[in-house]
Amino acid sequence: MSFLFVAPVWAWLERLGGLGLLLLGLADVSMAIPGSLDALTLVLSAHQRNLWFYYASMATLGAVLGASVSYSLGRKGGTEALEKRISHRRAEKIFAAFRKHGFWSLFIPALLPPPMPLTPFLLAAGALRYPPRRFVAIILAARAIRYFPLAYLGSSYSTQIFGFLERYYERLLWGVFALGTLGAVAAAIYVRRRRRVSAESAL
Repeated sequence: MSFLFVAPVWAWLERLGGLGLLLLGLADVSMAIPGSLDALTLVLSAHQRNLWFYYASMATLGAVLGASVSYSLGRKGGTEALEKRISHRRAEKIFAAFRKHGFWSLFIPALLPPPMPLTPFLLAAGALRYPPRRFVAIILAARAIRYFPLAYLGSSYSTQIFGFLERYYERLLWGVFALGTLGAVAAAIYVRRRRRVSAESAL
């Protein structure tokens, strides 16, 4: 949701440092704007260059915790947990892909940045009872590969990063806020239509 990018909340997360990364990791997969954890990791590593390894570790841990929440929801809700979010046809494609390429169906979406979707595959992993330890290992490896180089780059090019943010921060903030709001509205409309179609087909 876009509320995580309202300036006061973002500033609060920055002040929390590693704990802020954990909290954002818990929300990033399904509630926050995709990529927000990347951005906070980059900013914190640029601000405190000698702590880049710590921030990368906390971002990775937060991402694993957030992914585990979605996995648990999928495990508890079964296939319906995914079909409530996307169309039945698309859900079947994801289940088929996951059954055929279980490892890669998790690893690649967890590794790649937005707009690559991850939540549907996390829910599918839970619904199909993918082994929990293997699930955690895959997400941990993919996110570590993603966040450790990102944090290192932040610490290495802090001057350039802050110069860019100082110039375009307000524009970026409002742009992301607008995109998040539009995404939330679109999701709400989609869910409402899906429920209406399901109700009509049940009659």
